[in-house]
Amino acid sequence: MRGTSTKSGSRASLAEVADRAGVSISTVSRIVNGIVGRASAETVARVRQAVDELGYRPDRIGRAMRQRQSNVVALLAPNLANPAMSTIAASTEEALRRVGHVMVLCDTHDRADLQDEYLAAMAAQLVRSVIFLGAVASPALRAASEAGEVFLFVNRRNPHDERAPFVGIDNRGAGAAVAAHFLANGHAPLAVIHSDHSSSAVRDRTYGFIDVLTKAGIAPEMLMRLSAPGDDHLDIGYQAAAAIVAAPQRPRAVLCTSDLIAYGAHRLLTEAGLAVPDDVVLVGIDGNPINPWLAPWLSSVVIPYEDYGPVIVDSLERIWAGEDPGERLLPYAFG
Repeated sequence: MRGTSTKSGSRASLAEVADRAGVSISTVSRIVNGIVGRASAETVARVRQAVDELGYRPDRIGRAMRQRQSNVVALLAPNLANPAMSTIAASTEEALRRVGHVMVLCDTHDRADLQDEYLAAMAAQLVRSVIFLGAVASPALRAASEAGEVFLFVNRRNPHDERAPFVGIDNRGAGAAVAAHFLANGHAPLAVIHSDHSSSAVRDRTYGFIDVLTKAGIAPEMLMRLSAPGDDHLDIGYQAAAAIVAAPQRPRAVLCTSDLIAYGAHRLLTEAGLAVPDDVVLVGIDGNPINPWLAPWLSSVVIPYEDYGPVIVDSLERIWAGEDPGERLLPYAFG
């Protein structure tokens, strides 16, 4: 966003204000747009002083154009074949429709290049907001985040700024709940299967699980940490479960950081002649609505994906009002 310096006649930019104040561009953008909750009083004062010294003025014409954008909101999803993602998308579409907005749905397939292509396309179409339903690190997202663009992140936090507005669950708590369940039932040894993806959701679910076990005195050799390359959770679960079958001391219970990973692991285990849950207990995180129909053997941390829509829309409306919605954590249940 550019402005005109009334003191020098040249155009002052957010970058120049940020340099003068000694803060990031995104911090300047939030403060000049009235979002000051994340910054200290001293930082706010320093930014405002730099704005005055440089004569920075927001581009009101550009802002007005943005405010006249269509009533279209874009939702970028990482994998619409995942029932959890499609459930959130359906809930969000319905909630947006109720407030007079139309949703455009794009599947990034967890690819940074596709995510950036869609982000550029949505900007060209002047959509009012972009929702990332599972963002990955990418050059365009990094640049937009550093420039102060405000997006809403769901399930996974912004990989370039984890303080960005977020809707999801306490993923560390979910992983910890599974660990506590395994301990309470005397299951040992234990394992966790996760993707190689470095998202906040995968990281926090895994760390929450491991942290509880470590504090309970579980030795590292009693915990198998398994993964496999690729983005397909079904395939990750299938490949990783081969190590369970081959282990000298087979894990009695396994946390799968998504239900789809559990589906893949179940397929490999049954092909190897093992019964779930009699031989190996699998617990997922998602609570996909198809589980009672297709996976009655699976216990799961149930996330209320069907309730995400109203919370997402409320967060968007706060953003549109110039507020910082912060993080919105929904409850989950283990069952």
